[in-house]
Amino acid sequence: MVKIRSALISLSDKSNLEPLLKELKKNNIKIISSGGTFKAIRKFKINCVKVSDFTGFSEILNGRVKTLHPKIHAGILNKRNNKSQHSDMKKNNFENIDLVIVNFYPFEKTVKKTNTHTEIIENIDIGGPTMVRAAAKNYNDVTVITSIDQYSELISELKKNKGCTTLKFREKMSREAFSETAYYDGTISNYLNKFCHVDFPKKKILQTNLIENLRYGENPHQVSALYSEKLNNKINQIHGKNLSYNNYNDIFSALTISKSLPKNKGTAIIKHGNPCGVSAQKNHLDSYRLALQCDPVSAFGGIVSCNYKITKRIASELNKIFLEVIIARGFDKNALKILKLKKNLRLIDSTNISLNEEFRFNTLDSFSLMQSEDNKLLSRKNFKIVSKKKPNKLQLNNLIFAFNICRYVKSNAIVLVSDKSTVGIGSGQPSRLDSCQIAINKMRKFSKNCKEIFAASDAFFPFVDGIEKLIQSGVTAIIQPAGSVRDKEIVKFANDTNTILIFSKTRHFRH
Repeated sequence: MVKIRSALISLSDKSNLEPLLKELKKNNIKIISSGGTFKAIRKFKINCVKVSDFTGFSEILNGRVKTLHPKIHAGILNKRNNKSQHSDMKKNNFENIDLVIVNFYPFEKTVKKTNTHTEIIENIDIGGPTMVRAAAKNYNDVTVITSIDQYSELISELKKNKGCTTLKFREKMSREAFSETAYYDGTISNYLNKFCHVDFPKKKILQTNLIENLRYGENPHQVSALYSEKLNNKINQIHGKNLSYNNYNDIFSALTISKSLPKNKGTAIIKHGNPCGVSAQKNHLDSYRLALQCDPVSAFGGIVSCNYKITKRIASELNKIFLEVIIARGFDKNALKILKLKKNLRLIDSTNISLNEEFRFNTLDSFSLMQSEDNKLLSRKNFKIVSKKKPNKLQLNNLIFAFNICRYVKSNAIVLVSDKSTVGIGSGQPSRLDSCQIAINKMRKFSKNCKEIFAASDAFFPFVDGIEKLIQSGVTAIIQPAGSVRDKEIVKFANDTNTILIFSKTRHFRH
């Protein structure tokens, strides 16, 4: 046990202070503070010593130097059971500081609200993290508090132990304090790298906050948790049991596809990270039905992402099959009444979710692969018509839609489309020919009597056999990246069969 006799409080966020101050007063703990925190404490009629009176040195440099003083840091850092250090403290007439309560200048918030570099730099806290690191290092003798969320725990600790803290509590607070300073420095480091246009610095700091511990990972024997760069960044789940690791994986895939479609238009159905049906039909009910028709067998137990608000009529259709998750840009009251009849069905409101991911990570052991996200918006200028037969506007739009969906399918990927709706998807095969056959088989099984069939491939066809198989199945137009040494042969075959062929200027693998 360590008895708390004096506390240094320096806060940027001064909320929820009153209960804590009352507990400190009840235990006769001397309080040292400065600036705005001193004024906030005095408002509660609690005695408080100014830092400048405590150190005998006024703050300078417009407040940049306040707590950076030997009397402060010796009071925090000295080891109480070390005779030499005790002698130093006595010789200099320095006092122990047993409790440090600090939160930092709002650097992260400042970055979000302004682009003014000088203002951002002024919100880099120096004194606060320095005191926190000192207190956290000396946790054997000093308690450190770095978050408002820890106030109630500290109050409970002081009440339970009559103004003392346990070593176990101090160890926990120390661990959390070093995480706080590391996160804070990481925020600054990442801002400066971005400001200087450095994407791949020598040392890359990842800043993430724990959102929730999940029941398990991909399999029951694996542990997992959800983290986010944003604090308290929860998915807006409005109904159903807790989301699992696999649910989140599919939700992320579903949102990535939905957000690439025109606003308030389109339905995507996901199973195991792959789309099994997507439609961008303007009519929302038709959109859902066509997405489901692409592969209703795979859709069972999948995730539906609607890029629009769900009505009673659509909810009735959704309720006809077993689904794990439904994502939508809102649900009307009557739709919720229907969907909530299934108590385990997860309902997610994606209205306020915006995807601004710049980089994607893939890790193994101590290695991390990092690359910029493939979020390039596709338009007419990204493609080159290479066949003699030219597409009309409607055909071109269908081909671009097919190519856009194709880039979200695990490679090798083939997507067949009719009327801006997928009719066959072949994914994740080592052979592009096998992907073609799977897509064709699904089309023949579930989407008979298609008007006109368009095909997209996520990479070039290295031989004619791939597009030959597609054309034989009824495909009249194909879109694929250029880059094969046999591109000329592919173009010639398209011309010989009167097939529209478009080359993309960029490739879009998703392994």
